[in-house]
Amino acid sequence: MFQRDGAPVGRGLLQDLVHFLSYCGTDARETWTEGCVGLGHAMLRTTRESLNERQPACLEGRFWISADARLDRRKELETELEKAGHRVPRLLPDSELILHAYAMWGADCVQHLRGDFAFAIWDAHLKRLFCARDHFGIKPFFYAELGELFLFSNVLNCVRLHPDLDDELNEIAIGDFLLFGLNCDAAATTYRQVRRLPPAHTLTVSPAGIQIARYWTAPTDGSIRYHRADDYIEHFQLLLQAAVTDRLRTDRAGILLSGGLDSSSVASMAHGLAVKSPGSLSLNAYTIVYESLIPDRDGANARKVAEFLQIPLRSLAIDHLPLFDRWTDPETTWPEPVDDPFFAGLFDQFKMIAADCRVVLTGEGSDNLMHFEMWPYAKDMIRRRDWRQFLADVPRYLRVRPSPWRGVRRRVMEYFGMDPRAAIFPRWIAPEFARRANLEARWKDRLEASLDAGHPIRPTAHASLLAPQWSGLFENENPGVTRQPVEVRHPFLDLRIVEFLLALPPFPWFYEKVLLREAMAGRLPESVRRRPKTPLAGNPLFEHLQKPGAEWVDHVDWCAEMNQFVDRSALTPLIEAKAPQTDLLIRPVCLNFWLQSARRVRYNLHAEASNG
Repeated sequence: MFQRDGAPVGRGLLQDLVHFLSYCGTDARETWTEGCVGLGHAMLRTTRESLNERQPACLEGRFWISADARLDRRKELETELEKAGHRVPRLLPDSELILHAYAMWGADCVQHLRGDFAFAIWDAHLKRLFCARDHFGIKPFFYAELGELFLFSNVLNCVRLHPDLDDELNEIAIGDFLLFGLNCDAAATTYRQVRRLPPAHTLTVSPAGIQIARYWTAPTDGSIRYHRADDYIEHFQLLLQAAVTDRLRTDRAGILLSGGLDSSSVASMAHGLAVKSPGSLSLNAYTIVYESLIPDRDGANARKVAEFLQIPLRSLAIDHLPLFDRWTDPETTWPEPVDDPFFAGLFDQFKMIAADCRVVLTGEGSDNLMHFEMWPYAKDMIRRRDWRQFLADVPRYLRVRPSPWRGVRRRVMEYFGMDPRAAIFPRWIAPEFARRANLEARWKDRLEASLDAGHPIRPTAHASLLAPQWSGLFENENPGVTRQPVEVRHPFLDLRIVEFLLALPPFPWFYEKVLLREAMAGRLPESVRRRPKTPLAGNPLFEHLQKPGAEWVDHVDWCAEMNQFVDRSALTPLIEAKAPQTDLLIRPVCLNFWLQSARRVRYNLHAEASNG
């Protein structure tokens, strides 16, 4: 908390807010105040260096920090600081290492930081609060301006707890949710007064005001070309090993093992580290399975990988999880709307993980970074007149690619407006709401939005790193939402890997993920290593709606607030909808349940804080 007008912050309120965070920071709680500024922290220890960590932390009596942070490449950062003439004690917690980086470079410290972080540093000499969020937004950062008070946290409900904050909704975010299933504005939340700091941005607060600046964008000019094919594979293996190593500075860890190539590759690398240091790292794997609702081979493949690597595997079957299970339970609510009526399964999954460990790795990011596109690459070779490479790669690609006729037919239908899959603006959106929020234009703009053309040969992969889905994924897996002391880490979103993959020629390395498959030769069962990418073999929501008794979902109690957003009379009953329609039609029901829950939770939040 920072009072920009110099008024003292309320120490009692700060302590209440930190007490509220104790469910996701279970190890210690501390606060520090000095006149117009106050920092608080609820500690969750997830690295060996954090065992004796205390926050808020201080350096030289001038700099104070509260951080949710895990750094990559620590030794390189320490070396950079020492070369710049700044001595750093060994085995510092990541938060204090950030503090030393700020003391050396000021706001430019973010150019030297790698990893997952959200932090705020108070500079007592400059009377300035400096905040930053990591490159991909893995760590959340929410804030609100209440007159001269600047309030921030990595947990949205903590910010909402302030007594001067109202519950007025952000109508554009509500419209985005109903249309697209998520908020598309990286700087906004569902609440009008609460903002997000976007990924790869800094925020500086001083008596003069607030400044927000972007400090990083995904590179577009990298070009890595080796003479030997094995060099690409070996380089990638080294980077993936380093990324996994930096995320396993702990004694016990888990793997979210889906049975696909991505998470299996992360499991293989983690297993290799555990073998090299016997007894120093205990691994477990976790998978979500369907046993009867839909055909599901993922569980069987996950078991193959776990047996091959000799990692214990725990499975959670979610076939019988009811629609909207526990959506009215204050212990399983979430701060913003979600369009998954089986979201309660996430709480069960993280409760299962928390019984064993506090760190879990995932394979997210590989699909985006290894998305294959040939024609931008071919056009770039033509533009550069690289005929030698063009005549080598294009004929090879044409020999291995599947038949193009299906894609040609689809493109012709799209051109003449005959594509049966073309989305139509939902007629059940309340007309006045659509007009106020300009939703039809927003719908059209998003559907027609062109890809970022900044990358000459990887436009889709590059643009996908900015997709709004990432924030929802990271924030919903954060302890502030799951209510479990478990931190999710993403090796494929290590900057070393991102920069490397964006610099490679897409063919042959990303065609059917050749690079990853070759890197895993001998490290995974062959049936998994060669397994093609396959979507889920069914729609769980549609299958649940076919069960006897599912008609209740079309007759739920409708809260009065929903009438300003949805014309219920225009809704197609869910039990009559076809499978492709259900994911869109379920959103008004999800919003209805969330609104009812959110209003109750507001009361519960204040009750919990006052009891602290």
